Amino acid sequence: MLPFLCGALGATIVIGTCIGVPAVKEMVIKNLITSNSSSSSSDEDNSSANLNTQLISLQGYSDTAIGVAKKVQPSIVAITVQYSVNSIFNGTSGTVKAKGSGIIISEDGYILTNNHVVNSSSSSTFYEIGKANSVTVKLYNDDTDYKAEIIGTDSQTDLAVIKIDKNGLTAAELGDSNSVQVGEFSMAIGSSLGLDNSVTAGIVSAVNREVTDEDGNKYAAIQTDAAINSGNSGGALVNSKGQVIGVNTLKLTGTGVEGVGFAIPINSTKDIYNQLIQFSKVKRPYIGITGRNLDENTAKQHNLVVGVYVLSVDEFSAAEKAGIRAEDVIIEVEGTKVKTMDEINEIKNKKQVGDNLKIKFVRNGKEKEVTLTLQEQS
Repeated sequence: MLPFLCGALGATIVIGTCIGVPAVKEMVIKNLITSNSSSSSSDEDNSSANLNTQLISLQGYSDTAIGVAKKVQPSIVAITVQYSVNSIFNGTSGTVKAKGSGIIISEDGYILTNNHVVNSSSSSTFYEIGKANSVTVKLYNDDTDYKAEIIGTDSQTDLAVIKIDKNGLTAAELGDSNSVQVGEFSMAIGSSLGLDNSVTAGIVSAVNREVTDEDGNKYAAIQTDAAINSGNSGGALVNSKGQVIGVNTLKLTGTGVEGVGFAIPINSTKDIYNQLIQFSKVKRPYIGITGRNLDENTAKQHNLVVGVYVLSVDEFSAAEKAGIRAEDVIIEVEGTKVKTMDEINEIKNKKQVGDNLKIKFVRNGKEKEVTLTLQEQS
């Protein structure tokens, strides 16, 4: 009995010592992982062999987060906007302030943010909020309030560009949002709840997630569980290299909702902010029709073909000039079959103003094809 107790006690001491020494502890756990892996069923998917099961130290994760924060924080600004408020109830007026965030995109003072941060007009039964009276910016580790000019806004993409009169700023490094993967590290930086330079971290929960904002605008967004709160709008979502992969724009709220935030992919913002800087607006291609989607059942009921039924054609539009009329049914755009207006717009939006667009439609049972020149949307 005594030898057994001594042996058990000795084993306990050895295991306890191993767990107490980090290097030995990692070796023990790695051996357990290897042992468990080798004893698992041979029917497992071969792709599991490519999974990274190597232990990552908390210190390594912490160092990554610290490095990312130090790199990106100088490129993120706090934005304060002052609005006029008119009371519909008693006719009085006043001012209110709102907070947001922005991303420095050039060393000479251009800043990317959300449209709803600097151009938030709304009304109710009791009040009406007008456009911004003033916009001020605070830089990282700088208590100076810099007056900002609104260069351009675009409600359709919820993006805006503002500018301060200052050079030598630290422009953010932009990443490639097309290469973002589900599960990778993500950090949100901005003025969360008015607390400037706040940092939260998590992972990318989904990519190309279609979301719709309060104004009915649709986005193919990056979803993250990094905490995004009021004031984070317009701030940066960044990867483990400290590269901006998205512009934080909205989150889901409500009972039982936690950790569901969205960012506009940075690749989709580049053409928008360049146009806002150059033209103070976004020049979008325009066909000039309103249409109704025809599915198989609807088309069959009205003795039509599946496609988009043209309800009306705008005067002097590209469509009118090309000969498209009301009651035509568009079935193909640029060689791609279409069944909805969304599909037509998706193809059209890949073009520029002045580009040609081929459209095939059916009129009185006969197919016709025209080429129109896209105009600028007013």
